[in-house]
Amino acid sequence: MPKVFLVGAGPGDPELLTLKAVRILQAADAVVYDKLISPEILKHIPEGALKYYAGKSKSQHLMKQEEINDLLVDLAKNSGLKTIVRLKGGDPFIFGRGGEEIEALAKNNIQFEIIPGITAASACGAMLGLPLTHRDFVSGVHFFTGHGCKDIEPGVDWEILASEDKTLVIYMGLTNLKIIVERLVEHGMPPEMPAVIIEKGSMPDQRHAYAKLSELPELLERQKFESPALVIIGKVVGFAESLNHKHHK
Repeated sequence: MPKVFLVGAGPGDPELLTLKAVRILQAADAVVYDKLISPEILKHIPEGALKYYAGKSKSQHLMKQEEINDLLVDLAKNSGLKTIVRLKGGDPFIFGRGGEEIEALAKNNIQFEIIPGITAASACGAMLGLPLTHRDFVSGVHFFTGHGCKDIEPGVDWEILASEDKTLVIYMGLTNLKIIVERLVEHGMPPEMPAVIIEKGSMPDQRHAYAKLSELPELLERQKFESPALVIIGKVVGFAESLNHKHHK
């Protein structure tokens, strides 16, 4: 029976790929892969395997999500291939639209398996010595996508996101960062809350900069950060900045 594997490729560093992900990639008959997959990871794909580039960026979609879903179904049902891999940056189930893809597969009675990957929040935090949770500072963490924030804003619970008791990790938030900061401050988050922007986390050209929450839009403009980038806000950011400052003295 054909089987579709949704494989998390991790944050970019090829050494952060799981052993299982490597094994499945090396056995692939066809791979549908995203824009942010590094060339080193693609080298694990067998030479004779079919490759389909489904690249997506902020304003450009080579393939719409519905077309990707249809392609996976078609490969599993009509190609005669047994091992189809959907290779996704980070983790398939954290803002990766993996849920929509397995829904399409399930509707067509296609077998699937999820191979989790290291998500950007974990990787970026680790690279900066920044614990997303720390018992002395926060009790939990919120993952939030700022992509299309203006459209979904009526459904956003800003009071929960503005909690000082949680670390807030914002994926795809650069475009709407100004409005996100405004809403967080309006709903009670202190303007001086420590924050950091991380660009290309885990990659050789990773860069980051710390700021207070209220200073984030100006920092973004001044340093010209670009996607892929992550924003982390919370007391643990101040902890990490202080720790790194002492460590590098």
